[in-house]
Amino acid sequence: MRIKAIIFVSLLTISLGRLAVAQSAKSDDGNAARVAPAATAQPADSRLEGEKRFHSNCGRCHMAPPKFPPRMMATIIRHMRVRATITDEEMRLILKYMTQ
Repeated sequence: MRIKAIIFVSLLTISLGRLAVAQSAKSDDGNAARVAPAATAQPADSRLEGEKRFHSNCGRCHMAPPKFPPRMMATIIRHMRVRATITDEEMRLILKYMTQ
């Protein structure tokens, strides 16, 4: 039952992401504000950077989901990465934020 709930939440997240991207494409001119990548972030700062990246990239459409296992969260972020045009560095920082 728990696996079905997790799969449902994942699919819901993906669906909402697609809807948000479609709506933002209609109302946005394509120049979304982005957070500049950190040159050298300290381990304690990387979680804060991840939180900032989550809110600037993902938080426009999503509330922070409940904590999932790191492997599952990595899969969710990889799927959303394409839709939200998240860089590898941003993906790594967001993953660190979401799994700690």
